[in-house]
Amino acid sequence: MTATDPALTALSQGWCALSLLHGRIESHIERALESRHGLSVREYSLLDVLSRQHDGPGGHLQMKQVADAVVLSQSATTRLVTRLEDRGLLTRYLCATDRRGIYTDVTDAGQKLLDEARPTNDAALREALDEAAKNPELAPFVHVLEGLGVPA
Repeated sequence: MTATDPALTALSQGWCALSLLHGRIESHIERALESRHGLSVREYSLLDVLSRQHDGPGGHLQMKQVADAVVLSQSATTRLVTRLEDRGLLTRYLCATDRRGIYTDVTDAGQKLLDEARPTNDAALREALDEAAKNPELAPFVHVLEGLGVPA
């Protein structure tokens, strides 16, 4: 395969279109969450991921797992957790079976904010997808996402 290979060019164009779609969706959701709830997309994602933890086996996530889930480095995730903890939205505690392990839970205030922000996130996602579907370059990606169960 050479740099001018049509298959490589099509793949590259597809990647650019997917990246464009992601950027547009994230920007649209960011504006909506920030203006209505004072949350960034990353803060919302972190609250969402942590709210899904449970007390059963494997129910609490270690910081590396949280970082992977929100697509940030461990150090960036730790800084984000600290910011949300300072706002009273998260709390950290030591693992009962491994004193080296630190877990993070969503506080009642964090859960309340997440519950309030979820409809905003979902509506902004839907709006961004509807707008992107009008673009012939992005429409195929929107249809794939919708096929995966993105709410209509």
